[in-house]
Amino acid sequence: MYIVNRSTRFLRGLLLSYGPQSVKRLFWDQEYSSGKWNFIDNTVGDCVYSALEKFANRGSILDLGCGPGNTATELDSATYSSYVGVDISEEALAKAARRSEESGRKDKNRFAQADLLLYEPAEQYDVVLFRESMYHVPVGKIKPILKKYSRYLKEDGVFIVRMYAVADGKPKYRPTKMLNLIAETYDVVERSQYRESGAAVIVFRPRRTEAKELCRLEIQRAQ
Repeated sequence: MYIVNRSTRFLRGLLLSYGPQSVKRLFWDQEYSSGKWNFIDNTVGDCVYSALEKFANRGSILDLGCGPGNTATELDSATYSSYVGVDISEEALAKAARRSEESGRKDKNRFAQADLLLYEPAEQYDVVLFRESMYHVPVGKIKPILKKYSRYLKEDGVFIVRMYAVADGKPKYRPTKMLNLIAETYDVVERSQYRESGAAVIVFRPRRTEAKELCRLEIQRAQ
C-alpha cells in the first residue's frame, strides 16, 4: 500500500508540474469542487504573513497560485493597497472572490485564471508571492520563471516563497533543492525555517547587476 500511495503522489506531482494546461485546470477544479482542500480554508497566523507585512510596504502583491484566497482575506488589510491572485482553477478563484467580497475587500482584491507558468502580469508589484505553488514549478524551470517575474518587481520589490521543507525532522529533498537553488541565484534578504510546522520562508530579490539589465530591457520594450 505504501508503494501504491507513493507512486500515486509521484504521478500526481508529475502531472501538476508537466501536464497540459487544460488537464491541470480540470484536475484542480475537480479537487476543489470535491472539498478535498477545505481543510486549508483557515490559515490565520501563518508564518508567511509576517514577511508579507514587512515587505509589502502597503503596496501591491501578486500571489501566484493563490488557491481559495487565504492570503487575500487573512493578511492584515492595512498591509497592502492592491492584490492580484492568480490560479489555474476556476473553482478556487470563485471561492477566493466570494471570500474577498464577504470580508469587504472586493475593491482591493482582483483575481485572474491562468497557469502561473504562462501568466503575463500587466503591472509591477512590491511583492511576488509563491505560497506553496513553487512545488508545481519544475526544478529546471525555476530560474527562467523567476527571471520572467523579476521584470514585474518594482525597484525595491521582493519575491517571497513559502513551502514545507522539513518533514518528521528531516529536510525534504525537492523543496530543499529548490530553496538552495534560489539562494545560489538571488540575493537573499531573509530565510527562516519553522521547526514546529516544517515550513520555510525565503525572501529574495534579483542581484543588482541582473536588476539593472532587466530594467534596461524593460525600457527597450517600452520604446
